[in-house]
Amino acid sequence: MSGAQRQSHITPSPAAERKRRTAALVRWLHLYVSVASFAIVLFFAITGITLNHAEWFNGEPPAPRRVTGKVNEAWLSLGRDDGIAKLEIVEALRRQHAPKGFVSEFRIEETQCAVAFKGPGYVGEATLNRKDGTYEFNETRLGFVAVINDLHKARDSGAGWSLVVDISAVVLAAVSLTGLALIVFMKRKLATALKVTVAGTALALVAWYWLLP
Repeated sequence: MSGAQRQSHITPSPAAERKRRTAALVRWLHLYVSVASFAIVLFFAITGITLNHAEWFNGEPPAPRRVTGKVNEAWLSLGRDDGIAKLEIVEALRRQHAPKGFVSEFRIEETQCAVAFKGPGYVGEATLNRKDGTYEFNETRLGFVAVINDLHKARDSGAGWSLVVDISAVVLAAVSLTGLALIVFMKRKLATALKVTVAGTALALVAWYWLLP
């Protein structure tokens, strides 16, 4: 064999080199995106079970904690529907009772106001008398499982956590797509891998068609 022939045998073609580099990049992406998303995948896997089988984890709902208090009655002055001191009232409630979550509702009625705080696994509601500023505050904390279930659904968790859920969805999609892309480079197992992929997709579609009402 001549030197030129040996060189031709050893040096891969540009197309083969591009394919090798692409395969290496996809493998690298799949590996490190999978590792980086380990906690995300585990969280959504666990909360998928806790949501699907809520009866396994939910005991008797906790009784709400009830307390009373008073705010400056001028903040609730009758006849001032458009001038209720909402910020001062909310901050006073936060100082006195440290409610979790965000203000989900501030309802103004003729003789009273109602303020609701909601967060993952948490509800706090204050009913204020507009005549004298007295109020009753009811607070319910639903426990750890309720918290992670609400985080899974991005319920009452704010725009920041909603963005985290969106990013998590993109990361999980990247893990799936890079894993699928790796199949293309599995020459010996390509046919089998494609059959398994098609079979898994078909089973999901069959379950969707037959099991849903």
